Amino acid sequence: MNPDAQQERPSRTGLGRALMSGGVLTSDWAPSFAAVPRAAFLPDLVWPFDMETGRSVAVSRAEEPDRWYQYADADGPIVTQWDDGAHVGRGPGRAATSSASMPSVVFSMLRDLDVRPGNRVLEIGTGTGWNAALLAHRLGAVNVVTVEVDAAVAAAARAALARFGMAGVRVVHGDGFKGCPQGARYDRTVATCGLRSVPYAWVEQSVPGGIIVAPWGTHFGNGDAVARLVVADDGESASGTFTGPVEFMKLREQRRPDVSHSSYVPHGVVDGDESVTAITEEHFARGPFSPQDFAVGLCVRDCVRTVAEKDEGARAVWFYALSGCRSWACVQFRDGGGTRVWQSGPRRLWDEVETALRWWDGQGRPGFDRFGLTVDGAGERAWLDTPGHPLPDVAAG
Repeated sequence: MNPDAQQERPSRTGLGRALMSGGVLTSDWAPSFAAVPRAAFLPDLVWPFDMETGRSVAVSRAEEPDRWYQYADADGPIVTQWDDGAHVGRGPGRAATSSASMPSVVFSMLRDLDVRPGNRVLEIGTGTGWNAALLAHRLGAVNVVTVEVDAAVAAAARAALARFGMAGVRVVHGDGFKGCPQGARYDRTVATCGLRSVPYAWVEQSVPGGIIVAPWGTHFGNGDAVARLVVADDGESASGTFTGPVEFMKLREQRRPDVSHSSYVPHGVVDGDESVTAITEEHFARGPFSPQDFAVGLCVRDCVRTVAEKDEGARAVWFYALSGCRSWACVQFRDGGGTRVWQSGPRRLWDEVETALRWWDGQGRPGFDRFGLTVDGAGERAWLDTPGHPLPDVAAG
Protein backbone atom coordinates (compact mmCIF):
# COMPACT_ATOMS: atom_id res chain seq x y z
CA MET A 1 0.00 0.00 0.00
CA ASN A 2 1.31 3.43 -0.91
CA PRO A 3 2.36 5.42 2.17
CA ASP A 4 0.17 8.31 1.05
CA ALA A 5 -2.83 6.19 1.96
CA GLN A 6 -1.72 6.20 5.58
CA GLN A 7 -1.40 9.96 5.87
CA GLU A 8 -4.40 11.89 7.11
CA ARG A 9 -3.33 15.47 6.50
CA PRO A 10 -5.37 18.42 7.76
CA SER A 11 -5.63 19.76 4.22
CA ARG A 12 -7.12 16.47 3.03
CA THR A 13 -9.54 16.32 5.94
CA GLY A 14 -10.65 19.85 5.09
CA LEU A 15 -11.16 18.89 1.46
CA GLY A 16 -13.36 15.98 2.46
CA ARG A 17 -15.50 18.21 4.66
CA ALA A 18 -15.86 20.79 1.90
CA LEU A 19 -16.87 18.15 -0.64
CA MET A 20 -19.40 16.66 1.77
CA SER A 21 -20.92 20.04 2.64
CA GLY A 22 -21.09 20.92 -1.05
CA GLY A 23 -23.09 17.76 -1.75
CA VAL A 24 -20.67 16.32 -4.30
CA LEU A 25 -19.10 13.71 -2.00
CA THR A 26 -21.98 11.47 -0.99
CA SER A 27 -21.93 9.09 1.96
CA ASP A 28 -21.52 6.03 -0.26
CA TRP A 29 -18.34 7.48 -1.79
CA ALA A 30 -16.88 8.87 1.46
CA PRO A 31 -15.04 5.61 2.38
CA SER A 32 -13.35 5.56 -1.03
CA PHE A 33 -12.32 9.18 -0.67
CA ALA A 34 -10.81 8.38 2.72
CA ALA A 35 -8.99 5.28 1.49
CA VAL A 36 -7.73 6.50 -1.89
CA PRO A 37 -5.86 9.83 -1.77
CA ARG A 38 -5.22 11.72 -4.98
CA ALA A 39 -1.63 12.29 -3.85
CA ALA A 40 -0.84 8.59 -4.29
CA PHE A 41 -1.41 8.88 -8.04
CA LEU A 42 0.39 12.12 -8.83
CA PRO A 43 3.93 12.33 -10.28
CA ASP A 44 6.67 14.11 -8.38
CA LEU A 45 6.54 17.15 -10.69
CA VAL A 46 3.08 18.60 -11.27
CA TRP A 47 1.59 21.84 -12.57
CA PRO A 48 -1.43 22.80 -10.48
CA PHE A 49 -3.59 25.72 -11.53
CA ASP A 50 -2.99 28.59 -9.14
CA MET A 51 -6.29 30.40 -8.58
CA GLU A 52 -4.59 33.62 -7.41
CA THR A 53 -2.31 34.06 -10.41
CA GLY A 54 -4.58 32.36 -12.94
CA ARG A 55 -1.81 30.20 -14.36
CA SER A 56 -0.21 26.79 -13.97
CA VAL A 57 2.82 26.61 -11.69
CA ALA A 58 5.46 23.90 -11.39
CA VAL A 59 5.67 22.19 -7.99
CA SER A 60 8.12 19.42 -7.09
CA ARG A 61 7.45 17.01 -4.24
CA ALA A 62 11.20 16.56 -3.69
CA GLU A 63 11.83 20.31 -3.40
CA GLU A 64 8.59 21.58 -1.83
CA PRO A 65 6.78 18.64 -0.20
CA ASP A 66 4.42 20.75 1.92
CA ARG A 67 3.36 22.86 -1.04
CA TRP A 68 3.06 19.78 -3.24
CA TYR A 69 0.71 18.07 -0.77
CA GLN A 70 -1.24 21.30 -0.30
CA TYR A 71 -2.08 21.30 -4.00
CA ALA A 72 -2.67 17.53 -4.06
CA ASP A 73 -5.28 17.97 -1.31
CA ALA A 74 -6.92 21.05 -2.86
CA ASP A 75 -10.04 21.18 -5.00
CA GLY A 76 -8.22 22.23 -8.14
CA PRO A 77 -7.04 20.67 -11.40
CA ILE A 78 -3.42 19.53 -11.69
CA VAL A 79 -1.70 19.17 -15.06
CA THR A 80 0.49 16.07 -15.27
CA GLN A 81 1.45 16.16 -18.98
CA TRP A 82 1.99 18.85 -21.60
CA ASP A 83 1.99 18.63 -25.39
CA ASP A 84 1.15 14.92 -25.62
CA GLY A 85 4.39 14.11 -23.81
CA ALA A 86 6.70 16.09 -26.10
CA HIS A 87 7.28 18.78 -23.47
CA VAL A 88 10.51 18.76 -21.47
CA GLY A 89 11.63 21.00 -18.66
CA ARG A 90 10.11 22.45 -15.55
CA GLY A 91 8.04 25.27 -16.97
CA PRO A 92 4.52 24.77 -18.36
CA GLY A 93 4.23 23.62 -21.95
CA ARG A 94 1.97 24.92 -24.69
CA ALA A 95 -1.08 22.71 -24.21
CA ALA A 96 -2.11 20.64 -21.21
CA THR A 97 -2.84 17.09 -22.40
CA SER A 98 -3.29 15.03 -19.22
CA SER A 99 -4.29 15.97 -15.71
CA ALA A 100 -5.80 15.07 -12.37
CA SER A 101 -9.27 16.60 -12.35
CA MET A 102 -10.77 18.69 -9.56
CA PRO A 103 -11.97 16.35 -6.79
CA SER A 104 -15.36 18.09 -6.76
CA VAL A 105 -15.80 17.27 -10.46
CA VAL A 106 -14.57 13.69 -9.98
CA PHE A 107 -17.05 12.93 -7.22
CA SER A 108 -19.97 14.73 -8.85
CA MET A 109 -19.49 12.54 -11.94
CA LEU A 110 -19.14 9.41 -9.80
CA ARG A 111 -22.39 10.39 -8.12
CA ASP A 112 -24.03 10.69 -11.55
CA LEU A 113 -22.65 7.25 -12.47
CA ASP A 114 -24.76 5.67 -9.70
CA VAL A 115 -22.72 2.47 -9.42
CA ARG A 116 -24.15 -0.59 -7.70
CA PRO A 117 -22.40 -3.63 -6.19
CA GLY A 118 -21.21 -5.98 -8.89
CA ASN A 119 -21.28 -3.37 -11.65
CA ARG A 120 -18.59 -3.58 -14.31
CA VAL A 121 -17.27 -0.16 -15.31
CA LEU A 122 -15.48 1.06 -18.43
CA GLU A 123 -13.50 4.27 -17.95
CA ILE A 124 -12.32 6.30 -20.94
CA GLY A 125 -9.22 8.34 -20.13
CA THR A 126 -7.15 6.74 -17.37
CA GLY A 127 -4.99 9.77 -16.64
CA THR A 128 -3.24 9.33 -13.31
CA GLY A 129 -5.33 6.29 -12.38
CA TRP A 130 -6.99 7.97 -9.38
CA ASN A 131 -10.53 7.74 -10.74
CA ALA A 132 -10.04 4.07 -11.62
CA ALA A 133 -8.70 3.44 -8.11
CA LEU A 134 -11.76 5.05 -6.54
CA LEU A 135 -14.00 2.83 -8.65
CA ALA A 136 -11.91 -0.23 -7.81
CA HIS A 137 -12.14 0.48 -4.09
CA ARG A 138 -15.92 0.63 -4.39
CA LEU A 139 -16.53 -2.22 -6.84
CA GLY A 140 -13.41 -4.38 -6.76
CA ALA A 141 -10.43 -4.07 -9.09
CA VAL A 142 -11.57 -6.88 -11.39
CA ASN A 143 -14.70 -4.89 -12.25
CA VAL A 144 -12.83 -1.87 -13.62
CA VAL A 145 -11.44 -1.51 -17.16
CA THR A 146 -9.80 1.78 -18.07
CA VAL A 147 -8.55 2.87 -21.51
CA GLU A 148 -5.78 5.42 -22.10
CA VAL A 149 -4.62 6.58 -25.53
CA ASP A 150 -1.16 7.73 -24.38
CA ALA A 151 1.26 4.84 -23.80
CA ALA A 152 3.40 6.70 -21.24
CA VAL A 153 0.35 7.89 -19.28
CA ALA A 154 -1.11 4.37 -19.32
CA ALA A 155 2.16 2.87 -18.05
CA ALA A 156 2.44 5.42 -15.23
CA ALA A 157 -1.16 4.80 -14.15
CA ARG A 158 -0.67 1.03 -14.28
CA ALA A 159 2.40 1.37 -12.04
CA ALA A 160 0.60 3.68 -9.61
CA LEU A 161 -2.34 1.29 -9.34
CA ALA A 162 0.03 -1.61 -8.70
CA ARG A 163 1.85 0.34 -5.97
CA PHE A 164 -1.49 1.00 -4.36
CA GLY A 165 -2.40 -2.68 -4.35
CA MET A 166 -4.84 -2.45 -7.26
CA ALA A 167 -2.96 -4.31 -9.98
CA GLY A 168 -6.22 -6.09 -10.79
CA VAL A 169 -7.53 -2.99 -12.57
CA ARG A 170 -7.20 -3.61 -16.29
CA VAL A 171 -5.38 -0.66 -17.90
CA VAL A 172 -5.66 -0.79 -21.68
CA HIS A 173 -3.45 1.29 -23.96
CA GLY A 174 -5.76 2.09 -26.83
CA ASP A 175 -8.24 4.45 -28.46
CA GLY A 176 -11.07 5.08 -26.02
CA PHE A 177 -13.28 6.21 -28.91
CA LYS A 178 -13.63 2.51 -29.71
CA GLY A 179 -14.35 1.55 -26.11
CA CYS A 180 -13.05 -1.87 -25.10
CA PRO A 181 -15.05 -4.60 -26.82
CA GLN A 182 -13.00 -7.41 -25.24
CA GLY A 183 -14.58 -6.71 -21.86
CA ALA A 184 -18.09 -5.79 -22.96
CA ARG A 185 -20.79 -5.49 -21.89
CA TYR A 186 -20.48 -2.83 -19.21
CA ASP A 187 -22.98 -1.65 -16.62
CA ARG A 188 -21.42 1.80 -16.46
CA THR A 189 -19.19 3.89 -18.73
CA VAL A 190 -17.52 7.11 -17.61
CA ALA A 191 -15.34 9.42 -19.67
CA THR A 192 -12.77 11.70 -18.08
CA CYS A 193 -12.17 13.64 -21.30
CA GLY A 194 -14.36 16.10 -23.18
CA LEU A 195 -16.32 14.82 -26.18
CA ARG A 196 -17.74 16.44 -29.27
CA SER A 197 -19.70 13.30 -30.13
CA VAL A 198 -20.48 10.20 -28.07
CA PRO A 199 -19.22 7.08 -29.86
CA TYR A 200 -22.01 4.65 -30.62
CA ALA A 201 -19.56 1.88 -29.68
CA TRP A 202 -20.07 2.85 -26.04
CA VAL A 203 -23.80 2.24 -26.39
CA GLU A 204 -23.22 -1.08 -28.13
CA GLN A 205 -20.85 -2.18 -25.36
CA SER A 206 -23.33 -1.32 -22.58
CA VAL A 207 -25.97 -3.52 -21.02
CA PRO A 208 -29.62 -2.44 -21.44
CA GLY A 209 -30.30 0.04 -18.67
CA GLY A 210 -26.59 0.87 -18.41
CA ILE A 211 -25.45 4.42 -17.70
CA ILE A 212 -22.96 6.51 -19.66
CA VAL A 213 -21.55 9.66 -18.01
CA ALA A 214 -19.43 11.90 -20.21
CA PRO A 215 -18.47 15.58 -20.61
CA TRP A 216 -19.91 16.73 -23.95
CA GLY A 217 -20.02 19.97 -25.86
CA THR A 218 -19.53 21.67 -29.22
CA HIS A 219 -16.59 23.32 -30.96
CA PHE A 220 -18.29 26.69 -30.36
CA GLY A 221 -16.36 26.88 -27.08
CA ASN A 222 -14.06 24.86 -24.88
CA GLY A 223 -16.64 24.20 -22.17
CA ASP A 224 -18.50 20.94 -21.69
CA ALA A 225 -21.56 19.74 -19.83
CA VAL A 226 -21.89 16.33 -18.20
CA ALA A 227 -24.28 14.11 -20.14
CA ARG A 228 -25.92 11.31 -18.16
CA LEU A 229 -27.32 8.83 -20.68
CA VAL A 230 -29.35 5.71 -19.94
CA VAL A 231 -29.17 2.87 -22.45
CA ALA A 232 -32.60 1.80 -23.72
CA ASP A 233 -34.05 -1.61 -22.91
CA ASP A 234 -33.41 -2.77 -26.48
CA GLY A 235 -29.77 -1.64 -26.24
CA GLU A 236 -30.08 0.33 -29.49
CA SER A 237 -29.85 3.88 -28.10
CA ALA A 238 -28.98 5.96 -25.05
CA SER A 239 -30.65 9.15 -23.93
CA GLY A 240 -30.59 11.56 -21.01
CA THR A 241 -30.06 15.08 -19.77
CA PHE A 242 -27.06 17.17 -18.75
CA THR A 243 -26.24 17.55 -15.07
CA GLY A 244 -24.02 20.65 -15.12
CA PRO A 245 -21.07 22.46 -16.69
CA VAL A 246 -17.45 21.26 -16.61
CA GLU A 247 -14.35 21.69 -18.73
CA PHE A 248 -12.15 18.74 -19.68
CA MET A 249 -9.24 18.13 -22.00
CA LYS A 250 -10.73 16.79 -25.18
CA LEU A 251 -10.60 13.26 -26.52
CA ARG A 252 -7.62 13.40 -28.86
CA GLU A 253 -9.69 12.31 -31.83
CA GLN A 254 -12.17 15.13 -31.19
CA ARG A 255 -10.00 18.13 -30.41
CA ARG A 256 -11.06 21.42 -31.93
CA PRO A 257 -9.74 21.80 -35.48
CA ASP A 258 -7.08 24.45 -35.99
CA VAL A 259 -8.55 27.61 -37.47
CA SER A 260 -6.25 29.91 -39.42
CA HIS A 261 -7.68 33.41 -39.19
CA SER A 262 -5.79 34.59 -42.28
CA SER A 263 -7.27 31.81 -44.41
CA TYR A 264 -10.76 33.04 -43.52
CA VAL A 265 -10.12 36.77 -43.40
CA PRO A 266 -7.07 37.50 -45.58
CA HIS A 267 -7.79 41.22 -46.00
CA GLY A 268 -9.53 42.10 -42.73
CA VAL A 269 -13.14 42.95 -42.03
CA VAL A 270 -13.26 45.18 -45.11
CA ASP A 271 -14.22 42.02 -47.04
CA GLY A 272 -17.34 41.53 -44.92
CA ASP A 273 -20.82 43.02 -45.07
CA GLU A 274 -21.13 45.60 -42.29
CA SER A 275 -24.15 46.12 -40.05
CA VAL A 276 -25.04 46.93 -36.45
CA THR A 277 -26.76 44.96 -33.69
CA ALA A 278 -28.63 45.84 -30.53
CA ILE A 279 -26.93 42.96 -28.69
CA THR A 280 -24.57 44.31 -26.03
CA GLU A 281 -21.51 42.70 -24.52
CA GLU A 282 -23.37 42.37 -21.21
CA HIS A 283 -26.10 40.35 -22.94
CA PHE A 284 -23.70 38.24 -24.97
CA ALA A 285 -20.90 37.50 -22.47
CA ARG A 286 -22.28 35.63 -19.46
CA GLY A 287 -19.20 33.83 -18.17
CA PRO A 288 -17.24 30.68 -19.04
CA PHE A 289 -19.90 28.23 -17.79
CA SER A 290 -22.99 29.97 -19.08
CA PRO A 291 -25.96 27.88 -20.27
CA GLN A 292 -26.45 30.61 -22.89
CA ASP A 293 -23.12 29.78 -24.52
CA PHE A 294 -23.97 26.09 -24.36
CA ALA A 295 -27.35 26.71 -26.02
CA VAL A 296 -25.90 28.92 -28.75
CA GLY A 297 -23.24 26.32 -29.48
CA LEU A 298 -25.93 23.66 -29.85
CA CYS A 299 -27.88 25.78 -32.32
CA VAL A 300 -25.03 27.35 -34.32
CA ARG A 301 -23.51 24.10 -35.49
CA ASP A 302 -19.99 23.54 -36.83
CA CYS A 303 -18.77 26.92 -35.65
CA VAL A 304 -15.79 28.09 -33.59
CA ARG A 305 -15.95 31.26 -31.51
CA THR A 306 -12.90 33.14 -30.28
CA VAL A 307 -12.97 36.12 -27.92
CA ALA A 308 -10.24 38.75 -28.11
CA GLU A 309 -8.88 40.72 -25.17
CA LYS A 310 -10.49 44.12 -24.63
CA ASP A 311 -8.50 46.93 -26.20
CA GLU A 312 -9.28 50.60 -25.53
CA GLY A 313 -12.85 49.82 -24.55
CA ALA A 314 -13.53 47.52 -27.51
CA ARG A 315 -13.72 43.73 -27.70
CA ALA A 316 -13.88 41.68 -30.89
CA VAL A 317 -15.54 38.27 -31.02
CA TRP A 318 -14.90 36.12 -34.09
CA PHE A 319 -16.91 33.22 -35.51
CA TYR A 320 -15.58 30.73 -38.07
CA ALA A 321 -17.62 28.06 -39.89
CA LEU A 322 -16.14 24.57 -39.84
CA SER A 323 -18.35 23.28 -42.63
CA GLY A 324 -15.83 24.10 -45.39
CA CYS A 325 -17.56 27.22 -46.69
CA ARG A 326 -15.08 29.64 -45.05
CA SER A 327 -17.91 31.77 -43.67
CA TRP A 328 -16.93 34.12 -40.86
CA ALA A 329 -18.35 36.89 -38.72
CA CYS A 330 -16.93 39.48 -36.36
CA VAL A 331 -18.85 41.47 -33.76
CA GLN A 332 -17.14 44.38 -32.04
CA PHE A 333 -18.56 45.36 -28.69
CA ARG A 334 -17.65 48.81 -27.45
CA ASP A 335 -18.10 50.30 -23.99
CA GLY A 336 -21.01 52.69 -24.10
CA GLY A 337 -22.82 50.90 -26.95
CA GLY A 338 -22.59 50.93 -30.72
CA THR A 339 -21.99 47.27 -31.59
CA ARG A 340 -20.74 46.71 -35.15
CA VAL A 341 -20.92 43.47 -37.11
CA TRP A 342 -19.12 42.16 -40.21
CA GLN A 343 -20.08 38.92 -41.95
CA SER A 344 -18.88 37.06 -45.03
CA GLY A 345 -19.69 33.79 -46.77
CA PRO A 346 -22.84 31.78 -47.47
CA ARG A 347 -23.53 31.31 -43.75
CA ARG A 348 -24.48 34.50 -41.92
CA LEU A 349 -22.91 33.37 -38.67
CA TRP A 350 -23.81 36.40 -36.58
CA ASP A 351 -27.41 36.22 -37.80
CA GLU A 352 -27.41 32.57 -36.66
CA VAL A 353 -26.03 33.59 -33.25
CA GLU A 354 -28.71 36.28 -32.83
CA THR A 355 -31.43 33.80 -33.80
CA ALA A 356 -30.09 31.33 -31.23
CA LEU A 357 -29.96 34.02 -28.55
CA ARG A 358 -33.57 35.01 -29.21
CA TRP A 359 -34.63 31.36 -29.12
CA TRP A 360 -32.87 30.80 -25.78
CA ASP A 361 -34.51 33.93 -24.33
CA GLY A 362 -37.90 32.81 -25.67
CA GLN A 363 -37.61 29.41 -24.00
CA GLY A 364 -37.15 31.03 -20.59
CA ARG A 365 -33.35 30.92 -20.65
CA PRO A 366 -33.11 27.21 -19.87
CA GLY A 367 -30.25 25.86 -17.81
CA PHE A 368 -28.11 22.82 -18.54
CA ASP A 369 -30.56 20.40 -16.94
CA ARG A 370 -33.28 21.17 -19.49
CA PHE A 371 -31.09 20.09 -22.38
CA GLY A 372 -30.60 16.46 -23.33
CA LEU A 373 -28.89 14.17 -25.80
CA THR A 374 -29.88 10.99 -27.62
CA VAL A 375 -27.30 8.69 -29.23
CA ASP A 376 -28.19 5.85 -31.62
CA GLY A 377 -26.92 4.20 -34.77
CA ALA A 378 -27.90 7.24 -36.84
CA GLY A 379 -25.81 9.65 -34.78
CA GLU A 380 -26.72 11.97 -31.94
CA ARG A 381 -29.36 14.65 -31.42
CA ALA A 382 -29.57 17.34 -28.77
CA TRP A 383 -32.98 18.43 -27.50
CA LEU A 384 -34.76 20.65 -24.99
CA ASP A 385 -36.93 19.15 -22.23
CA THR A 386 -37.86 15.99 -24.18
CA PRO A 387 -36.39 14.06 -27.13
CA GLY A 388 -39.43 15.14 -29.12
CA HIS A 389 -38.44 18.83 -28.82
CA PRO A 390 -35.42 19.23 -31.14
CA LEU A 391 -33.34 22.38 -31.27
CA PRO A 392 -34.00 24.94 -34.01
CA ASP A 393 -32.03 24.90 -37.24
CA VAL A 394 -30.87 28.53 -37.07
CA ALA A 395 -28.90 28.19 -40.31
CA ALA A 396 -32.21 27.75 -42.12
CA GLY A 397 -33.50 31.08 -40.79
